[in-house]
Amino acid sequence: MATHNATIERKNKSAILKLALGTEELKIALTEDNPNEVKSVFNKLLSTLKNGEIDFNLTDSTEDLYFHICKEYITQLNTELKSTYIELKDSGLLNEVE
Repeated sequence: MATHNATIERKNKSAILKLALGTEELKIALTEDNPNEVKSVFNKLLSTLKNGEIDFNLTDSTEDLYFHICKEYITQLNTELKSTYIELKDSGLLNEVE
């Protein structure tokens, strides 16, 4: 299983959850309602998951409301990623590793 970092970027009155996925950085705006952005992030996560099991670890030095929300979000995300990986494996939908 590959563990990736998650961080919170705070700017003015906005906050973004950033998921580092190799050289790519997936962003979910915490202060905006943008379902297409979230859908795009999950599509990329699903595509990556087909290559092997992944999870995220939140690293942040500020324990504010965003931290607590993201901590729970990452916990739920990791649970869903594990469950989805098992379903993909059971259905034979994982990419072949050479």
